[in-house]
Amino acid sequence: MIGSIRKLTLAILVFVSSQATAGEMSRLVEVPEWKAVFARVETRDRVPARSRLGGVLETIEVSEGTEVQKNQVIGVVKDEKLRLQMAAVESQMRSLESQLQNASTELTRGESLLKQGVTTKQRVDSLRTQVEVIEGRMDVVRAEADVLSQRTAEGAVLAPISGRVLRVPLTEGSVVMPGEEIASIGGGGFFLRLAIPERHAAALVQGAKIAISGLGPDTNGTLAKIYPLIENGRVVADVEVEELVTDYVDARVLVRLPVGSTSMIVVPKDALMSQMGMEFVTVQGKDGQPVQRTVVAGETHEIEGTKVVEILSGLAAGETLVMADE
Repeated sequence: MIGSIRKLTLAILVFVSSQATAGEMSRLVEVPEWKAVFARVETRDRVPARSRLGGVLETIEVSEGTEVQKNQVIGVVKDEKLRLQMAAVESQMRSLESQLQNASTELTRGESLLKQGVTTKQRVDSLRTQVEVIEGRMDVVRAEADVLSQRTAEGAVLAPISGRVLRVPLTEGSVVMPGEEIASIGGGGFFLRLAIPERHAAALVQGAKIAISGLGPDTNGTLAKIYPLIENGRVVADVEVEELVTDYVDARVLVRLPVGSTSMIVVPKDALMSQMGMEFVTVQGKDGQPVQRTVVAGETHEIEGTKVVEILSGLAAGETLVMADE
């Protein structure tokens, strides 16, 4: 058995020496350490559309998933007391208009009599004052009507931003208070949000490339923002991804991000040969002849577009490799 192994090894050496070229070298490189974490698909802005008026939610025009534009009416809140107050103001206005018409007539008659010398100037001044007082009261009532009109208009619930409706917690007929949330709207674009243990905070670099595992092969993102506030022992960061699937907000996506680096000896993947459960690398000996070296190989990495294999033992950095000609 031992003799057959030696013959096989000798045959491999003869074959390699006859079809081999030297040039590649084993290298000591820095390879990033990757940590797999789950990120969530989130909108850049998530703003509640709130009621500005207390009352009853008469209509709601949107549901979850509806696309809306900024300042679009998404619901109407009505307060029945405002209608009654407006009716009272309109009655006051009609009464004051009648009083003004009567006072204006009296003033016109008084001015005519004053020209004829029948009445006194004091009487005419008193009538003119009555007209001005009524006009002032009408201005006050008009202002009250404008306030009621504005409050009624504030019953319209407006979308604060353009985007997608994420949540509608109320239904038509619900009683709402001023400032209560009618709908939650997400907008401003979509991104992936990470929560990373704080021990990796020093290794995070804004602008670093992030490998996305849950969106198909060869998908990468960019670490766009690192938040300075650590929450529950975790650093929060945002990753921008082109053509991110946004069908579901808060969906989890598996990503890998660099949290450090390690030194390792690597050789091109083509330089590694496997035979009878063992792995070999052919190197150039001191006499220039190819020498087969038994090695222990580790994981495969990609560096600058080239696939390389980590060598755990059996090879030093800087050794010249003998590559078999294709």
